[in-house]
Amino acid sequence: MFKLFRYLQPYRWAIAATVVLMFLQSISQLYLPTLMADIVDIGVFHGDTAYILGAGGLMLLVAAAGIVCNIVAGLLSSKSAAGFSRILRARVFEQVERFSLQEFDTFGTASLITRTTNDITQVQQVLFMMMRMFLSAPLMIVGGIVMAVSKDTRLSLVLVASLPLLVAVIVLIASKGIPLFRMMQKKLDRLNLVLREHLTGIRVIRAFNRGEHERKRFEEANVDLVTVAIRVTRIMSVIFPVMLLLLNLTMVAIMWFGSIRIDTGAMQVGDLIAFTQYASQILFSLTMVSMMFMMIPRASASAVRINEVLNAKPSITDASNARTDVAKQGYIEFDNVTFRYPGAEQPAVRNVSFRTGPGEVTAIIGGTGSGKSTLIHLLLRFYDVDSGSIRIDGTDIRGMSQEHLRSLIGFVPQKAALFTGTVADNIRFGSEAATEEDVRHAAKIAQAESFVSEMPESFASFIAQGGMNLSGGQKQRLSIARALARRPLIYAFDDSFSALDFKTDAKLRAALRSETADAAVLIVAQRVSTIMDADRIIVLDEGEVAGIGTHRELLGTCKVYREIAASQLSEEEIA
Repeated sequence: MFKLFRYLQPYRWAIAATVVLMFLQSISQLYLPTLMADIVDIGVFHGDTAYILGAGGLMLLVAAAGIVCNIVAGLLSSKSAAGFSRILRARVFEQVERFSLQEFDTFGTASLITRTTNDITQVQQVLFMMMRMFLSAPLMIVGGIVMAVSKDTRLSLVLVASLPLLVAVIVLIASKGIPLFRMMQKKLDRLNLVLREHLTGIRVIRAFNRGEHERKRFEEANVDLVTVAIRVTRIMSVIFPVMLLLLNLTMVAIMWFGSIRIDTGAMQVGDLIAFTQYASQILFSLTMVSMMFMMIPRASASAVRINEVLNAKPSITDASNARTDVAKQGYIEFDNVTFRYPGAEQPAVRNVSFRTGPGEVTAIIGGTGSGKSTLIHLLLRFYDVDSGSIRIDGTDIRGMSQEHLRSLIGFVPQKAALFTGTVADNIRFGSEAATEEDVRHAAKIAQAESFVSEMPESFASFIAQGGMNLSGGQKQRLSIARALARRPLIYAFDDSFSALDFKTDAKLRAALRSETADAAVLIVAQRVSTIMDADRIIVLDEGEVAGIGTHRELLGTCKVYREIAASQLSEEEIA
């Protein structure tokens, strides 16, 4: 957990001021019982009203100073802890932004959300407690013991007997709680995963009447979390009763033996009052320490999870001499590319080679799981090839910076992903520099202008999270418009026409032909009708190239392609 505290650097002066203020506040608290003892032993015993008033006024000033120090220290520590969590969340988010898809698969989306929110909040709360108590509690314990011994050495033996018991209880209970706190964070991950799947898949759940099944899944995850939380609470709740029991027994012992010493004249009444207050301060500070011990185990578990994200090395990184001044035309070459997903037994693609360039449309078709989308993901460098190479304008994409590589490509994913905002915002997501005219032109080419113009506020109309207020075809057309707004050298369409009707599909392909005339176009498709006019069709079968050619050529030379075409086209169209 302490490794994370390096992000407190911007607040070092606030922390230093907090330490000084808490030191002064502790000194004021330690001084008050001595003043009280003097009032009793001198002022009250001798009937000196003036001394009582003077000492009482001094007590008020000391108490007021302690209160001011405490308030200011609270404000500074709150600001520092909140600022720390803000910086830490930003660092975690930046780190996740650099992750490849492999790291996302390793951690899981639900876990990353929990680590960025709940885990950081746990560390923030402990940091706040530590800033308030880290100096104050030990100082009060040590200072209280010193002051108590100065009042009566023999009576301090009561504290010598009770303090080790208190410490032993705290350590024992904390050691039992740490593993459970770690388990609780994992159970929270599971709950978030189930909840996220339920919310994102609500339409499928309702369509198949699986609501009861999902409720059971959620209930299981919820009960698991609650069960662990109850176990933790039961263990930690023992601290306070035990602390209070030992505190009260200690106070009874102090009063008992103190009264005996007063009776024998070895101790004054005021000193006993002061001793009692010092004992209360010591035991109260130990209680505060026990509260920290209740929070530290969970925060430690959270800190470990946060550090796992921050210390994770992205599997895909830019080379030290990564270039950002290459690729001016858009020639693409796959050279004997082989790739296997992490943990997979067989390669997703094997020995794939082809070339394409500006003004050419290259289509990729094949059965489910044949590796079509994998080729697009490799081109975008979501994953790195295991062997072979992918080159753009003669430069291996691993020698380019990821930002530069992806700036060359207009990507339309298989599953349309839209963001909360307006229609124009989503189209402009492809290029921040896109003008209003560029946005409208991209929407027109993508055949989206017709339905956008019918929306209440046209391009200023609101898009719900994930585009939930649009149909599948509308979302696909806006995704295509987003890629067009970028005006890239290379277009990559990953089965991006599947939700379109044949009429819209034909219009869109005709408009794209002229719009992308100077760019290299890669199209992954399931429908033969979508790619019949492509300059080059690559047929994949179980990750390997089964054939390359035009539609007519492949009908005569590639059995796999002919089977796909026969399943979709009439005999007249095939002939």
